[in-house]
Parts: sequence; C-alpha cells; structure tokens
Amino acid sequence: MTLRYYKLDKNAFDPVYATKGSACFDLKAFLPNDFFVDIYTLGNKNIKVKIKENQLTLKPGDRALIPTGLIFDIPEGYSIRLHIRSSVSLKKGLMLCNSEGVIDYDYVDPTYIMVGNFSSQGVTIYNGDRIAQGELVEIKQVAMEEIPEPPQQKTDRNGGFGSTGV
Repeated sequence: MTLRYYKLDKNAFDPVYATKGSACFDLKAFLPNDFFVDIYTLGNKNIKVKIKENQLTLKPGDRALIPTGLIFDIPEGYSIRLHIRSSVSLKKGLMLCNSEGVIDYDYVDPTYIMVGNFSSQGVTIYNGDRIAQGELVEIKQVAMEEIPEPPQQKTDRNGGFGSTGV
C-alpha cells in the first residue's frame, strides 16, 4: 500500500520510518522563517506568532498547531492516527492536546500537529524536529443500534475506573 502526500513547499520534510521495524512514520515540524503559527495561550487567547530563526517557543500551558507542510492523500477506507513521539513527551513535556489526532480520508487540507506544553518551562521546537508519528489505520464503521435495557454483566468484572487494580 502507498500513502501519497503533497509538499506545500519544496523544503517541507518527507514522512519517513525511523527504522525497518517502526510501526509509525515520523512527522517533522515545518517552521520556515516568516511563517505564522497559531498559538492558544493559557487564557485561551489565540495569537499568531511569526517564525524567526526557524523555531517556535511554547510557554507553559501554550497550545499550538505545528505545521508539517504536508497534505496527505489518504486512501478511501483508511485514516491517519497521529501520536506524539514518546521522547518529545518525556523529555520536553509536549503532548498532543487531543491525546490522539485523527485525519479522515476525506480531509485534503494541510496537516498540523496540535501540541501543548505541559511542562513548567518554555519548550522550543525547531524546524525539522521530529514532533509526532503517523499511522495508517483501516476504518471499520459499525452499525449503531439503541437497546431498550442496559447491558448485563458479561464476566466477573465488577465496577469501573480502578476496579481491576492499579
């Protein structure tokens, strides 16, 4: 299977698998000088920041749409799932704001990585930083049916959050 993509700029970075055994392909931040990035501050104020020196610094609590410079041509019946790279989360304190990004096959606009700075200090993202990973996933839509009674217990499970231990 082939996942096709279009570069909005010749300097945008190709998505690549880091190793032969990688489950996901890496996506890099595309932060060319004089480009504008939307940042949402801790107070939910939306500001446009002009990129200088091919980098962007997020203050604690800031959220931003980090451009990749790519538009994906996702095959029908598939989606791309976006995950933060574990090292970016662990070492820098950046996380995906929505835990996992989902790009539907019929979305044909630029791809952004929605990150938030959950650390206690500013975090700088540089042009070309591997910021997230993408995974092509087959879609399986199911039929929905309302039932008149709540479902019955199916196993020996009794309870919800934390009921099976920590």
